[in-house]
Amino acid sequence: MPLVTSGAGLLILAAALGYLLGSIPFGVLVTKALGLGDLRKIGSGNIGATNVLRTGNKAAALATLLLDGGKGAAAVLIARALAAEDAAQVAGGASFLGHLFPVWLGFRGGKGVATFLGTLLALAWPVGLAACATWLATAILSRISSLSALVAAALAAVWAGFLGHSEMIWLTVALATLVFWKHLPNIERIKAGTEPRIGSK
Repeated sequence: MPLVTSGAGLLILAAALGYLLGSIPFGVLVTKALGLGDLRKIGSGNIGATNVLRTGNKAAALATLLLDGGKGAAAVLIARALAAEDAAQVAGGASFLGHLFPVWLGFRGGKGVATFLGTLLALAWPVGLAACATWLATAILSRISSLSALVAAALAAVWAGFLGHSEMIWLTVALATLVFWKHLPNIERIKAGTEPRIGSK
């Protein structure tokens, strides 16, 4: 953990700001704006980019990916500008929780992978790039988005330690644990060999 230098008020503000940013359901908004239907009734019902891709609209999926990652990064960068690194971590963690449990959708959100990666990129870009590269390499080899997310999440703390950012290991472990928890059904399908491949509808 980073040294705590911000006051309680700033940390609470960072958490609130991060949560509100993270809770914006960009996948739902993008698909609705493009007339693609209610994303929660398409495919897996997840609000993330992988499920948006199942609509067949690659541009919508890319927009969702960037926006979901961007809200995690924005929360970190704004909090860092207003306070310090402790507030940045609080905001990044809160943004991730906002995506998983958005108040606007009855606290039923996504699995947080894009927001997780965006948060890592803003906290320490070498760690974020390493995690993104891990996701990409696994996706190329397996063509399974959920497996790529799990491998990237599992190795993120390793990358943080290896690249000299030990101050973010505990946050990374906590977020990765939530990623695994949200992917429990996917893990069962991976074991059974029934997990959908990237690009399948």
